[in-house]
Amino acid sequence: MIFKVEGHKFRSGLMACALALTASATFLPAEPVHAQTRTLPDFTDLVDQVGPSVVNIRTVEKVVQRGGNGEMDEEMQEFFRRFFGQPLPGQPRQGPRQNRPQQPQEEERPRGVGSGFILTPDGYVMTNAHVVEDASEVLVTLPDKREFKAKIVGADKRTDVAVVKIEATGLPAVKVGDISKLRVGEWVMAIGSPFGLENTVTAGIVSAKQRDTGEYLPFIQTDVAINPGNSGGPLINMRGEVVGINSQIYSRSGGFMGISFSIPIDEAIRVSDQLRTSGRVSRGRIGVQIDQVTKDVAEAIGLGKAQGALVRGVEAGSPGEKAGVEPGDVITKFDGKPIEKPSDLPRLVGNTKPGTKSTLTVFRRGASRDLSVTIAEIEPDKPGKRASDRDEQPQKPPASAAAKSLGLAVSDLTDAQKKELKVKGGVKVDAASDAAARAGLREGDIIMAVGNVEVSNAREFESAVAKSDKGKSLSILFRRGDWAQYALIRQTR
Repeated sequence: MIFKVEGHKFRSGLMACALALTASATFLPAEPVHAQTRTLPDFTDLVDQVGPSVVNIRTVEKVVQRGGNGEMDEEMQEFFRRFFGQPLPGQPRQGPRQNRPQQPQEEERPRGVGSGFILTPDGYVMTNAHVVEDASEVLVTLPDKREFKAKIVGADKRTDVAVVKIEATGLPAVKVGDISKLRVGEWVMAIGSPFGLENTVTAGIVSAKQRDTGEYLPFIQTDVAINPGNSGGPLINMRGEVVGINSQIYSRSGGFMGISFSIPIDEAIRVSDQLRTSGRVSRGRIGVQIDQVTKDVAEAIGLGKAQGALVRGVEAGSPGEKAGVEPGDVITKFDGKPIEKPSDLPRLVGNTKPGTKSTLTVFRRGASRDLSVTIAEIEPDKPGKRASDRDEQPQKPPASAAAKSLGLAVSDLTDAQKKELKVKGGVKVDAASDAAARAGLREGDIIMAVGNVEVSNAREFESAVAKSDKGKSLSILFRRGDWAQYALIRQTR
């Protein structure tokens, strides 16, 4: 059989079929192309734009040497003479040891290399706090090879942000980007001095935002190659704006493994403004120790969703104590802003000006309530005191059937113990076994509430346990020393 297609003759077979299909396909209407052609980004213009603003930072540390003139310490020389019968090679033979005073000598040694970027044309440079930590001298080298001795204006270890100042004017300052517009998957670029190799450019994408790896900062995670020496350098978006400070990496080998973290530039600018104004950062505090709310605890206390910050302890005399915050409370909001996870609270409180009156929303005993708290300025944590049992002990009543079902033996607190613990009531655990021990309770713990019911004494404890649903886990709020936490005891019928 012979086919005729557009004036040409072909014999039957595969070629005829193929051409027939091709011919028929030519008559189909063209379909619109929806797929967008994407090309890899070109970073050359960004390097030209931002490169002049990125600096190399070298630090010097003063080290005190005991032995002068490069000689070995006399005690070490004596060791070699006694055990080897000769001085260490390269050291002159000496006569009997004399009591000569050692003159300590101070020597300057290179401490490390980092990166930074010019924040203002008049010489303010931003970098990481760990880059300049313990440095006796900071040297800043510009891309045009000019070198300056820098003064440390201030450093904040909590956020790892530092500002140094060099005496220069007319410097090319960076443009600061809007972190809220940064998107996961967006291309970004880093410039720095990895391993001392100045003006090194690497690129990648934003892997995640709001990554929790620090107390006060939600980091930007990227796959941009960051190595020792990159610290303090800028993370740059495709508009040539700085969106972060390269700060740390996740690594099992010490080198880059595809995960790096940057400080969001809005947080860094907030810190740098305070450092430039006063040389230090002022943060708010309310004086509570917090922990995570697990799903099991949330369900057991009636909170429903595992959210908020569980209060484990309240510092004596702190704003939290004055506001009425109690161990075992779950803080769910701060000034109306939801607390999804524990790290949200210190960030919100820390960014609040000391002296400000704020509102804490806490979940307690199955209900929410608002507490007014006056924010204080943060200070070093105070060591807590542990409760002692050296006061007189009440006579322990025999354990009830309800307490025995949990594996507990409890007793009332004395007035002296209540005063020391600063509690109005509760019961002391005299023994914990079986289900209670498996839940983590132990002798000496103070039980404050059973299943959202506050207990003041052993009688109320037994009543609360007896009324609980034996088919469900029972939540127990207890204190151990200055810390409060929940335990879930799985009851048996």
